[in-house]
Amino acid sequence: MSPLVAREPHPAFYIQFGVAMLAGLRGSITVGGVAAAIKLMKCFYERQQAALMLEKEKANAELQMLKAQLHPHFLFNTLNNIYSFTQEVSEKASGMIMGLSQLLRYILYDCSKPLVPLDKELKMIKDYFQLESARYDDGLDLSIQIPKFTDHLIAPLLLLPFVENAFKHGASQITEHPWISLAVYINNDELSMKLINGKPATVNNSNPGIGIANVRKRLELLYPGQHELVINNEEEMYIVNLTITLANARAKVVNNVYHATGQEIQLPHR
Repeated sequence: MSPLVAREPHPAFYIQFGVAMLAGLRGSITVGGVAAAIKLMKCFYERQQAALMLEKEKANAELQMLKAQLHPHFLFNTLNNIYSFTQEVSEKASGMIMGLSQLLRYILYDCSKPLVPLDKELKMIKDYFQLESARYDDGLDLSIQIPKFTDHLIAPLLLLPFVENAFKHGASQITEHPWISLAVYINNDELSMKLINGKPATVNNSNPGIGIANVRKRLELLYPGQHELVINNEEEMYIVNLTITLANARAKVVNNVYHATGQEIQLPHR
């Protein structure tokens, strides 16, 4: 038998191998280019987000500076200065400024607490009535019945949205004889509020706004199973009936003292 002889590859083999190598190299270049493009886009996006974050932080800083400039002390000092000037010009205007100052003071300082004395909440409601009714001169028929003194506590700003709604969607929409009636009663630890305002028959209060919706949510969170809210939208009047079981400040003081001393406490009768 003749020995085996190694044959040299056909020239066509080298051509095919070279083409395959070029194709593979071109593919690797294409994949690398796509990867590089993705990396560049990612870097551009991150820089863009960083620029947006810087703009946001700058805006927040400017807002904080504005808030610092409008510090409550500055605000109240300014209101007091205006009040002193208006006393000699208009007794009505000075009274409105004083009412606004008391209203803002209550909202800024007292309303940060979870509970406030009901007396303060009702006084704030009276101040708000006075500020709003000043726009009507003597044209607003206003009836307010609230207790003179109570020992109870309430979550702040629960009643104001209803009164605000009575003006916004009621009295301000009536051209002749606008009227609002508010009655608040305390029976043991239960508050009952009945608020009625007139409105034009053409005005639909079925969706009074986010204020009332927010109060509904707050009542559900703060007084679960301890409140009842019924709103009737009649043809020419809007009626709000609200009952809330409130905390008693005197009972709370007694409980706190009892837990601190372990002894029974007798409070003097008023």
